[in-house]
Amino acid sequence: MYNINKLNHGLMDYKKSIIHLLISLLLSPVVVYIVLLSAKATGSTYEMTHGETFIIWLLMAIVINLSITKKA
Repeated sequence: MYNINKLNHGLMDYKKSIIHLLISLLLSPVVVYIVLLSAKATGSTYEMTHGETFIIWLLMAIVINLSITKKA
């Protein structure tokens, strides 16, 4: 009985982690574009290559993921 509960708890943590990752990956471009559009509204212009955009997307996803995970 103990092993089944431990296994279910482990699967729930795995599902929870994947859900947090997907949420952060979906929110990341939204946050990046909000920042870029607000900069454009003040008169600044930014041009980014696909590689730079990808790196910023991943870094922003990491920051969002760290902000929504429960601290131990």
